[in-house]
Amino acid sequence: MKLHVEVQGQGERTALLLHGMTGSRESWWRVVPLLVASGHRVLAIDLPGHGRSPRDDTMTVERAARSITESTADECGPMPDLVMGHSYGGLLLAAAVDAGVLTPKLSVYIDTPFTTRGGWDRAELTAAYEQDRRSRTVDGLRASRPFYSDQDCVVEARAAECFDPATAAAQATGPGVSFQPEPGSIILRAEPSSYVDDETAALHSGRGVIVRDVPGAAHSVWYSHFDEFVAALPEVFT
Repeated sequence: MKLHVEVQGQGERTALLLHGMTGSRESWWRVVPLLVASGHRVLAIDLPGHGRSPRDDTMTVERAARSITESTADECGPMPDLVMGHSYGGLLLAAAVDAGVLTPKLSVYIDTPFTTRGGWDRAELTAAYEQDRRSRTVDGLRASRPFYSDQDCVVEARAAECFDPATAAAQATGPGVSFQPEPGSIILRAEPSSYVDDETAALHSGRGVIVRDVPGAAHSVWYSHFDEFVAALPEVFT
């Protein structure tokens, strides 16, 4: 699958950005300029079933992960300087690293669930995703996410319009998957987090993963606590 990739910047370092479920490459609209300013050539990707990328109601997590490297091979090869994945995007990053098809110099996992339970009913989950998609209007996001800026609401509402529930649901109907963030990578989690609890954080920390918290942040950490998000990643924004 050839994903839609938007490239910005002319820096010597390469950064890949992988958004979360129902998002799009535009979810990083505040992050991209900082990466460009810090010397990165930035590739913001629409993941399968999102934005301008293709849909596929037989998609799996493993295939979605491989589609990232297949779509960026000409731009950066398998070893970008930085890959930053949020939530679902972080899961795909971990899957790609586990498969050996992506070997970033630095991986940053933002509030990422590294394990999925699988076994969801396809019709039921597709309907739930569709209901969530329809609720993500500009007004709906303003009401449900008061920490969003006006531009955040516009960007995420536009992403929801393009989101394909069937592609997303397909990845959750098979067996559950579990991947481990690699030693030396960074987990940046909201505190408290619904996706990386304290026990999981301690487990990963014991394996050589750097775990950092942003107290009070929402799941989309950089939307609710942008300055704290930047400050927590000096390896990235310098």
